[in-house]
Amino acid sequence: MNAGLRTILMVALMVVAACGSPDAEGEGTEDLTRSLLAQPAGDGSSTPLVVDEVMASQGPRVSVAELGFNRGDTTALVKVVEMSDYGCGYCRQFHEESFGPIREEFIATGMVEWKFVPYITGMFENSLVVTEAAECTYAQSPEAFETLNARLWADQSEWKGSSDPESVVHAWVSGLGIDMAAFDACQDSDERIGRVASATTLAGQIGVRGTPTFVVLGWPPLQGALPLQMFRDVLTAAHTQLEQLQEASGEPGTP
Repeated sequence: MNAGLRTILMVALMVVAACGSPDAEGEGTEDLTRSLLAQPAGDGSSTPLVVDEVMASQGPRVSVAELGFNRGDTTALVKVVEMSDYGCGYCRQFHEESFGPIREEFIATGMVEWKFVPYITGMFENSLVVTEAAECTYAQSPEAFETLNARLWADQSEWKGSSDPESVVHAWVSGLGIDMAAFDACQDSDERIGRVASATTLAGQIGVRGTPTFVVLGWPPLQGALPLQMFRDVLTAAHTQLEQLQEASGEPGTP
């Protein structure tokens, strides 16, 4: 990414992120959150979030289906959208301590579809570099992305404290077996930067005020690296409730 574009983008992202900061009032944010959580789960093809018309004035309408990284069965009853910044220490704590068990117990079993949406809060200087690298890796190989994603969390201090984060992450990606010429071209052309910017716009539009934030459709949003048992309780209760609603409506169960 050229330095001029990075500077412009970082300024734009910081302005958007400020709309969702703890000190910003964000008129209508809580009503918007309630309306989002009241949305039906849809047909399972994606994790739907609809941006309110009033909030849409803060930026272009964002299609959540086109953002982030999906894990799990698209027919899962419970839909979760995670908004995190790779530079966030609490996000790292969640991924290092809680996401593994959640993935094994809820995502792999078909109970939950989990959409991870990394965005730029503007608080961590090198986040944009590694987020774009993650995007360009995913464009070639979801499996390689998973490996890189795990390392970005595990070795967060290495790239956050580096004066040359591009070189740090490039070395990691080079060991993933993907086409490095295509990866370099992706970064040089800023091919995936639109997704990064859109994710940050979305965070502002839905009133994300801290990272990590988890939107469990039908339930109040969760914020922070909460205890694993709390996630277990919420996801289990949400799944049970949706199963009961499905049975009451006479709809067929998921495979």
